[in-house]
Amino acid sequence: MSGNQIWVVKVGGAVLNTEQAALELFKVLAHVSEQEGKQFVIVHGGGALVDSWLQDAGFATAKHQGLRISPKEQMPYIVGALAGCANKQLMGQAIVAGLKPVGTCLFEAGLMTKQKLKALGQVGTCYAEENLGLLEQLLKLGRIPLVSSVGIGENGALYNVNADEAAAAIAQTINGELIFMTDVEAVLDAQKQPLHTLDASQISTLIDEKVIVGGMEVKVKTSLHAAQHLRRGVYISSWQKPENLVALIKGEHVGTQILP
Repeated sequence: MSGNQIWVVKVGGAVLNTEQAALELFKVLAHVSEQEGKQFVIVHGGGALVDSWLQDAGFATAKHQGLRISPKEQMPYIVGALAGCANKQLMGQAIVAGLKPVGTCLFEAGLMTKQKLKALGQVGTCYAEENLGLLEQLLKLGRIPLVSSVGIGENGALYNVNADEAAAAIAQTINGELIFMTDVEAVLDAQKQPLHTLDASQISTLIDEKVIVGGMEVKVKTSLHAAQHLRRGVYISSWQKPENLVALIKGEHVGTQILP
């Protein structure tokens, strides 16, 4: 555990679908921030909300290796759900918890975005751009940045970025500790038992054996990539237990630590 004061916390879209979940999480952050002097950047997705908006609009949705294929004509709905509705719902809960949130997208967080793969449409991959980010200035003002995983390209195009990848890129940019708050307590082995630590070779074996699949595969690979870049462990833990966050910040071991 480094003495770094900034923690990048990625929350999944599921937090938005669970009454009170975001509020409970933000109350914990407000408490830790006050007691321990820690600072937080929240990065969020909103997959379930995007699904329901696209369904209401009559679009079929498809995924490829855990990433949502995002055709251009679906982007107004995807951006509206993520950067609009999900971001502002989270801001509302943060305000109730006593925090001072600022809603942003990846550009303000210091990241530019480009197309990941033609086949995925407007799915983006983000990269740091020197002197672009405002996160540290916002934190100095006592604000808590809430970053949606919507990216913007040099050509002005809008992109849907995987929120796990976005959180990892932000942690690298500001050299922060990284925690993925997910639907499960930890990464599970073939017997459905929680794994305390995972390294590259264990991850590759579990993916080959189809123990880690889908969204968790993306999350674990992203965590490993981030751990290697940050040169320290990255944590995967459950948002259903916000107290886990306090334990992690105090250096206790909960959830799964992905080792570089």
